[in-house]
Amino acid sequence: MHRSLMYRQSFLWYSVLIVSCIDLSVKANGQVAISMAVTVRNANNETMTYQVEPLANSYAELGEGPHWDVETQNLYYVDITGGKLLRYSYKDDKVYEAKIEGEDLASFVVPVAGTLDTFAVGAGRRVIIVKWDGISTTAQVESTLFEVQKNDKRFEGNRFNDGKCDPKGRLFAGTMRYVGDEFEHRWGELYKYEEGGNVELVKTDVGISNGLAWNEKTNKFYYIDTTDFEVKEYDYDMEKGKPANPKVVFNLRRDSPKNHLLPDGMTIDTDGNIYIATFNGHTIYKVNPVTGKILMEIKLPCKQITSAAFGGPNMDILYVTTSARGNEPKPAGTTYKVTGLKAKGLPMTKIQI
Repeated sequence: MHRSLMYRQSFLWYSVLIVSCIDLSVKANGQVAISMAVTVRNANNETMTYQVEPLANSYAELGEGPHWDVETQNLYYVDITGGKLLRYSYKDDKVYEAKIEGEDLASFVVPVAGTLDTFAVGAGRRVIIVKWDGISTTAQVESTLFEVQKNDKRFEGNRFNDGKCDPKGRLFAGTMRYVGDEFEHRWGELYKYEEGGNVELVKTDVGISNGLAWNEKTNKFYYIDTTDFEVKEYDYDMEKGKPANPKVVFNLRRDSPKNHLLPDGMTIDTDGNIYIATFNGHTIYKVNPVTGKILMEIKLPCKQITSAAFGGPNMDILYVTTSARGNEPKPAGTTYKVTGLKAKGLPMTKIQI
């Protein structure tokens, strides 16, 4: 079945008008694919149209951690609860996936510098080194790079969540409560790994460690703890890898706790604007962190938006991961590409081990 739906609706979202064309298709295997063309008109009557398209066979129950590899023109991401690595090949326009042998969880994936088939992956409270050729249906664990929160029963229900490298190749990765209430038990922590093996505790009192982004031009670091309902900006010493002086630059609290938006993953563009995925909001917010102003609301056909990363040959495609947790209806769990945003991202950095 294939249907094209056309509708026009106006929403008072910071003086923007949304005009959408939705293309819905249901394949023989029951997979639902929804594409959207969205025109945004601001208060000055200026318009732009962006397109939201699914990547074929890109499903992940809890898709996360998108990393665009400029060198190979591949998008790597994970299915956390499936313990899987996934690769979208821009050249092939195809998604490949592999189960990591012996692992139940895979929280993030970052390619290792100087290699084409080796990755740092969050697995439980460990960061492991995994070999994958990008095609095989299984990937092998080579070693454990480091482990955190050991020898304390409090942390037995914890796991790594989001992880990403700063522009110098240092890995920042944080933990969260996997069993129990993350809002009540703020037992997560943010860590930094540096080349040679040094692991440093960066932050304690974390509920759900999530989005990370850096602006090398302004020496700023952006960080999300989902349970704080906000994005914090830090002054960042690029040479030492030290964040300091946190301040809130974007607040996602609403009129009551049940309506608060849950910020998840995050990326940044060449103009320094940050893009914040909302786990319960169908939306990625493009925000100017200097003013705190929402510049655009990027709407998607799934509720649980987990993260985003710019990629493509010109770094102007926004790839978006989603989740199907809690029996979310199709097409939840699909990975999308968003084009026509008139923005470009910054190259992501591989880990130096």
